[in-house]
Amino acid sequence: MPELPEVEALVGFLRQRAVGRVVARVDAPGIHVLKTYDPPATSLAGLEISSASRHGKFLDLDVSGLHLVVHLARAGWLHWREQLPSTPPKMGKGPIGLRVHLDDGSGFDLTEAGTKKGLAVYVVRDVSTVPGIARLGVDPLSPEFTEERFTALLAGVRSQVKGVLTDQSTIAGLGNAYSDEVLWEVGLSPFKPAKNLSADEVARLYSAIVDTLRAAVQRADGLAAGLLKAEKKSGLSVHGRTGLPCPRCGDTVREVSFADKSLQYCPTCQTGGQPLADRRLSRLLK
Repeated sequence: MPELPEVEALVGFLRQRAVGRVVARVDAPGIHVLKTYDPPATSLAGLEISSASRHGKFLDLDVSGLHLVVHLARAGWLHWREQLPSTPPKMGKGPIGLRVHLDDGSGFDLTEAGTKKGLAVYVVRDVSTVPGIARLGVDPLSPEFTEERFTALLAGVRSQVKGVLTDQSTIAGLGNAYSDEVLWEVGLSPFKPAKNLSADEVARLYSAIVDTLRAAVQRADGLAAGLLKAEKKSGLSVHGRTGLPCPRCGDTVREVSFADKSLQYCPTCQTGGQPLADRRLSRLLK
């Protein structure tokens, strides 16, 4: 799933390539991706893209006062093309949900792989009317995300720290992959209750969140959209590395699977050498 660093990089890419251009046409072969209908997506035609920004994991293109807002979900992506085909994609066929043509012939496809559909596109006059944006918590790369505020967010929270970190109404933009990374960096079990964290653990976790995300944003800065997925994967230490050696201690990275996702961790670095068999059975809540 694209998280804050990848969406931030896409914003930077679109600022260079799309801002200042006029939308020539919008095709919506995957009508299911459109979550709003007034104004219609076709109303963007003839309008200039004036800015690109990010709200958590949401991508926001300001098109002369209308906003094209995109949430890429788990398997969505933005594919830029210097020259788009003039023939519209077939309705309901293939992975393309939305195609945006620009006035110089370039543009982009919003696509989604797999059968589980989560790609969401909104065309709105006010971004605060997008449900997911309205409930977002603090952005971890904003000046408002201070150690004091982070401490207050965790105070008395019974939920496991992994769940708190990925709750978008608490921290906007941090997802499954980078939460695995920061917990490994600090050496914390993902199942430890947030309220049980010591002041030192909270301080180190805060620093790890900011440092990890800033480093990922820096690595992705300036990359073409098509290279961002590979860059993300190459920069991860434990997430997505089940069965491989931990880069810090050499122990085998393990996984806990859930219904629709999984987390990865190092037993030696994070759980005192003991594997987490299942979150419902695990008692490693140190």
